[in-house]
Amino acid sequence: MSNNTNSTNGHSDRDLGLWFLEQSRLGSARVPTDMDEDEEAPTELNTINSSGGFLVVSPDKLSAKYTNVNLHGHDVGVVQANKPAPVKRLVYYFEIYVKDAGTKGQIAIGFTSESFKMRRQPGWEANSCGYHGDDGLLYRGHGKGEAFGPTYTSGDIVGGGINYASQEFFFTKNGAVVGTVPKDMKGPLFPTIAVHSQNEEVNVNFGQQPFAFDLKEFEAQERMKQQRMIEKISLPTVSHGIVRSYLLHYGYEDTLNSFDMASKTTVPPVHIAQENGFDEQDVVFALNERKTLRQLIRNGEIDSALGKLREWYPQIVQDDKSATCFLLHCQKFIELVRVGALEEAVKYGRMELAKFFGLPVFEDLVQDCVALLAYERPQESSVGYLLEESQREVVADTVNAMILSTNPNLKDSQSCLHSYLERLLRQLTACCLERRLLSGDQGEAFHLHRVLNSCKKARC
Repeated sequence: MSNNTNSTNGHSDRDLGLWFLEQSRLGSARVPTDMDEDEEAPTELNTINSSGGFLVVSPDKLSAKYTNVNLHGHDVGVVQANKPAPVKRLVYYFEIYVKDAGTKGQIAIGFTSESFKMRRQPGWEANSCGYHGDDGLLYRGHGKGEAFGPTYTSGDIVGGGINYASQEFFFTKNGAVVGTVPKDMKGPLFPTIAVHSQNEEVNVNFGQQPFAFDLKEFEAQERMKQQRMIEKISLPTVSHGIVRSYLLHYGYEDTLNSFDMASKTTVPPVHIAQENGFDEQDVVFALNERKTLRQLIRNGEIDSALGKLREWYPQIVQDDKSATCFLLHCQKFIELVRVGALEEAVKYGRMELAKFFGLPVFEDLVQDCVALLAYERPQESSVGYLLEESQREVVADTVNAMILSTNPNLKDSQSCLHSYLERLLRQLTACCLERRLLSGDQGEAFHLHRVLNSCKKARC
């Protein structure tokens, strides 16, 4: 592979190879799909910051009882959770079980800020919101309540939640949503309960036990609402051009032909306008060769792929210590391990991988490849990512980009690395992150792979 920079695209072959080498390296440090669950969530009541003179919290810190006599409006037994509600998720929710409504049933559930006065009902002070059991009213920052829902008493299960997608509080009673209200409070918000008359007692469930409310179904409905909003958006025919450019970019010639045929047979037929702004010349280049090489690599036929490259594009593999050659040799080693040819893998490693030992840019991936030999079931090991289909795709994408980079008429340097569709998806991700930032960095983080996987499951 030549180290000369192609003056038409501003990228050297070395730069392209190293970019894909980094994509391969990312395989060993994938972000888990449930990364938001690592955020700390409430687990118990906070006995330190509470109006302790008016209530007793149980030893397990999951129930509270009013033990005093209510003489004044501020003689409230209030207690917050030990942690604020997590914000990096679609919905947060907790419940209380009213074990005893006491003499007046002045129980409340809601959310309050860290600076909330712990002698007041949630909703009676600024930066607080509460649904009250004795009158069914909702209080938001002042002493005057608003009509909201039914009262609740002994034996009822009442829940409070935050819907970060809609930026709303919602409350439930016995498994059904009572109502919603705009979330106009900023900063960390603590799940809060209050008792205000003798013998009132509630148990709190922060998720240790199954909820009476079907939270999973609620979340599914919220995601469906978002999906329906997306589906209402009308896409122009330019979207067909974007998909077509993706198939061209990665050499999916057979799929491209099927896509073109389907476009012609729709009613009315879809015509791809040339003025859509896509320069197909960049990605039609060497389509058949790129298709053949991708199929060989995806089938694990690395020797055949190397043979074709030496025949068709010798400049790509002439530097036997390039990142492209390294990834191809690694994949050959991986394929031998995959079929259990360990002795042959060792010989191949000594012959081809050994030349990369001591080169810092390759060191970690060389070690991961060699480590495959140490496990009886390497697929289940920490280096098992190398045996996944995604690793073959990285190698195939590398070869595809290197071939595109040899096009003497190449105008757009980014076209070697990313299709138009992928650039749009990157823009989508950036917009979703910016929108979340405008909401105080609250709500479920956007993970493109998770969205695509959910769409795939929906089609199944």
